[in-house]
Amino acid sequence: MSLPPLATLRAFEAAARHQSFKKAAAEIGVTPTAISHQMRLLEDTLGVRLFDRKPRQVILTPAGQELYPVLRDGFASFATAIDRVQQRKVRKSLTVSVLPSFAGKWLLPRLAGFQAIYPDIHLRLHTSTEIVDLASGVADAAIRYGRGHYPGLETQTLFWEHYIPVCSPTLGIVEVEDLQDATLLHLEWLNVDEVTPTWERWAMVAGVQNLNLSGGISFTDDTLAIQAAIAGQGIVLASREMVVAELKSGLLVQPFGPELKGHGYHLLHAAQGNHWAEVAAFGNWIRAEIEQLPATAP
Repeated sequence: MSLPPLATLRAFEAAARHQSFKKAAAEIGVTPTAISHQMRLLEDTLGVRLFDRKPRQVILTPAGQELYPVLRDGFASFATAIDRVQQRKVRKSLTVSVLPSFAGKWLLPRLAGFQAIYPDIHLRLHTSTEIVDLASGVADAAIRYGRGHYPGLETQTLFWEHYIPVCSPTLGIVEVEDLQDATLLHLEWLNVDEVTPTWERWAMVAGVQNLNLSGGISFTDDTLAIQAAIAGQGIVLASREMVVAELKSGLLVQPFGPELKGHGYHLLHAAQGNHWAEVAAFGNWIRAEIEQLPATAP
């Protein structure tokens, strides 16, 4: 059986809800006579009477009472679905590929602030250590660590890292001489150059000689190295920007300098990509967060 015309069903739902053809007409934007004609058409189509017409109101018949809640709920579901579709249409989205260590140690604790400022941007994080081809559509932008030279991509430098020696205060490391008896925690870097923050480079900059660099513990993930330092397993050269919370809480201390400047974190975006406004907003927010970080070097 084919359904009656949608206009007659809509008019019936409004008339049944208001128990008035006049009020239904005002809601829909037609005349009461038009509503009356629609109801006659619907009743003729269904072969049943839906209303008892009174001088000042209309009352649902048993057949009308059976039909009304079904249409009421149906039109409410239509309105809800349409509203959701419209919200998804106007809501902006941004997918950013990030290094897992940066996402877990720096980005995630601050994301609530981004959502508070940009509630209309749906942010999706794609965590990977692999290089993502932004032209493929996997992500709209990427945050990567390096020198900042990425041919064919628009690049915004977010911040440069500064590496400092940090350890648990329980170790009692206060002076550089204490390193002779300390366990050094090393990071294993995929690419080593003159900027890589190794203990060898730190010793050279600090003018420290006879430092035992062969022992200690090595990590492929800087987040784990920081956790080991918190646990009192040794002293590590950690990114100052990544241990702000631990230094503030006292879980870690920086007993001495110097600090080593590392490479930087850069926000990359395809030159022909979309979501320029969202990428710019995300980059500006990160830079604003960095500007609020306190200097921690002694």
